[in-house]
This record gives sequence, structure tokens and C-alpha cells, in this order.
Amino acid sequence: MKFNLKNVKFKKLVPYLKNRYFMTAFVFLIWMTFFDKNDMFTLYSYRSELGKLKADKAYYTSEIEKNKADMQELMSDPEHLEKYAREHYLMKKDNEDIFLFVNDSTNEEVKYEE
Repeated sequence: MKFNLKNVKFKKLVPYLKNRYFMTAFVFLIWMTFFDKNDMFTLYSYRSELGKLKADKAYYTSEIEKNKADMQELMSDPEHLEKYAREHYLMKKDNEDIFLFVNDSTNEEVKYEE
């Protein structure tokens, strides 16, 4: 298809190209879509980041609630506190030995403490 003035599609487009309001709106739309600081691509990335941050907030809020419940349980019962200290921090009494078996694919040696 050749570009000439006899083209019917071009003749339909000519009145819009002469209208300064249409051209101003068209240029504004193109500018806001691609060249502005807050263009469509930036807004999309901000929206996706906002979704990730909301998911992180929900995760951390649930973890905080879980930790508060664990802390309340540890502070209310000394037996739970001793059990937690033995399991997580490998604390022991003076007359005890601790043997820790590690199931890991890196072939680490079995750790023990006397």
C-alpha cells in the first residue's frame, strides 16, 4: 500500500490531525505513557512491589504473633524454658553429656560436647 493523498484511510485521519485539541491530547497521552517519571511501566513495577510487600507484612505479622505466643509459654512455665534452652541452645547441666546428630548432605562430622 502506497502512501498518497488518495488513500481513503489517510483522508479519514486528516481532520483529526488538523484538530489541535486532538493532537494535544494524543501527545499528552503518549508522553504520560512512555516518557513521564510516573509512566505505565513504573506504575506496574510499583504495584507488583506493593503486592510483595503486603505478602511480606502478612508473613512477618503471623511470625510475630507466633513468637509472642512462644514467649508467653516460655515465661509462664520453667519446664518449657528448660526444654527450649536444651533443644535450641544446647545448654546442659554439669553432669550431662550432649550428643547432637546432624542429618546433612554435606558430610559433616557428628558434633558432641562433654
